[in-house]
Amino acid sequence: MSAHRISTRRGAHYWRQAGMGLFFLLPSLAGCVIFIVAPFFDALWRSVSDGFSGEFVGLQYYREIFTNPSFLRAIANTGRFIAYCVPALIVISLSLALLLSGPAAGRGALRASFLLPMAIPVASIALLWQILFHRSGVINGVLEQIGISGVDWMKTDWALFCLILSYVWKNVGYTMVLFIAGLAGINPSLYEAAAVDGASKPRQFLSITIPCLRPTLFTVTVLSLLNSFKAYREAYLVAGNYPQGSIYLLQHTLNNWFTQLEIEKLSAAAISTALVILVLVAFLNWAWSIDTSWEDA
Repeated sequence: MSAHRISTRRGAHYWRQAGMGLFFLLPSLAGCVIFIVAPFFDALWRSVSDGFSGEFVGLQYYREIFTNPSFLRAIANTGRFIAYCVPALIVISLSLALLLSGPAAGRGALRASFLLPMAIPVASIALLWQILFHRSGVINGVLEQIGISGVDWMKTDWALFCLILSYVWKNVGYTMVLFIAGLAGINPSLYEAAAVDGASKPRQFLSITIPCLRPTLFTVTVLSLLNSFKAYREAYLVAGNYPQGSIYLLQHTLNNWFTQLEIEKLSAAAISTALVILVLVAFLNWAWSIDTSWEDA
């Protein structure tokens, strides 16, 4: 058989396989276009056009939202929440992963226990939250038993830390499993060679563990950032549309504008949020692409 005929058959086989793959991908691609891509471009158009006449108004609605005190406060609260909860989640989950990846007694049961919060519905978490942090809740009951006057946690600035605690508690199991998988991929001979050379445990952590976990750290950081925007559900179920000021998040503003049918301002805020997330993810990707040397650590 000639080389030309072999090449032709290989080409036909390739395109047949590619066509078959595209055929199976079409339902998912159609769903993405209908439910994600098309609504995004619709929101983009609504953010720069008048809702009644459809006339192009430029950046009018963007100027309105960025001079709105409620929106600016929601941005500040959301930024503060992310700045606290994402590093806390990464540090706690990595610490647990290091602890449970070793020969710890009952580590299988402990791993499962940290994953349990993921199986609890959000409404149940909100109910648990109320039982714990209500003015007459469990925490205040314990404090009063030892002579400390309780407070209404969800109506003070402590509400933000209660929300952070809820976020970390719910997500720590998932990120811990990701870190455990990353740790399992590190060759044990690297630690053995480092120990022979006299490297201490902290030095091994900085020179071996962290560099080998860079892909996992990137994945966990991005997922934690995206999941932090979903903490609104707990705050909404506990405190409603207008919670205590410190937990009035960006999603509260978006939801309130939606119920008031201020679709143009809602669209402008949604597009702005999407751009901020895109910039943050791009920055993280750039930061992780830098070749960091730990030789002099």
